[in-house]
Amino acid sequence: MNNDHLRRYHRQMLLPTLGIAGQQRLAAARVLIVGLGGLGSPVAMYLAAAGVGKLLLADGDCVDFSNLHRQILHPTAHVGLAKTESACRTLAALNPEVELVPLATALTAETLPQWVRQVDVVLDCSDNFTTRFAINAACNAAGVPLISGAALRLEGQVTAFSGRAGDPCYRCLFPDGADYSSDTCATDGILPPLVGIIGGMQATEALKLLAGMGTPLFGRLLLLDAATMNWRSLRLRSDPGCPICGQRI
Repeated sequence: MNNDHLRRYHRQMLLPTLGIAGQQRLAAARVLIVGLGGLGSPVAMYLAAAGVGKLLLADGDCVDFSNLHRQILHPTAHVGLAKTESACRTLAALNPEVELVPLATALTAETLPQWVRQVDVVLDCSDNFTTRFAINAACNAAGVPLISGAALRLEGQVTAFSGRAGDPCYRCLFPDGADYSSDTCATDGILPPLVGIIGGMQATEALKLLAGMGTPLFGRLLLLDAATMNWRSLRLRSDPGCPICGQRI
């Protein structure tokens, strides 16, 4: 670690649970971020700023004017660019030492496994259940930790899944048989700072996992009502009938 590294990361290395060893673990880490919108913006920026070595950035969309009020990764000048290109420009300016791998396509159940197997943790910052279910299945199969966030209107949630046998997965929380397709930011709206709060918590959990700090959020779901600024914490349990992890319990 050279003097530039020490100056850049000194404030976080002052944390006794991180230090030089934790910073070196961050520099060696590989992370997949799926979705570069409201949640993916703070996630990507905080992980890059903290010195995570390699970020795989997945999003198949382009920057639109309607994104700008909450997707702080993308400035007005980047409207029309692929979100991966916009993200790479912003993050390279923020920390040129981080390796950025743009994946300018919508990841599917067929393509996700090859990317999940290459990383240490996955952050689900997507906005639809088809993608979320596919990410969960790929992470569970590979045994890779998954950090999930969601935000809509004035409500948000964040949780993490270990990928270990016997622990719950995302499908234990959202089982088959329900309609998950109706609510979106485009139809229901969202308060901009809400995605910053939830995305910031996702980034915090990722840094904790990668550096070996604190206690992960595995098995707990945090729910935020931003209208009253009240948090609830719920315990998650494995579902023996889960189609994804049930056979591993």
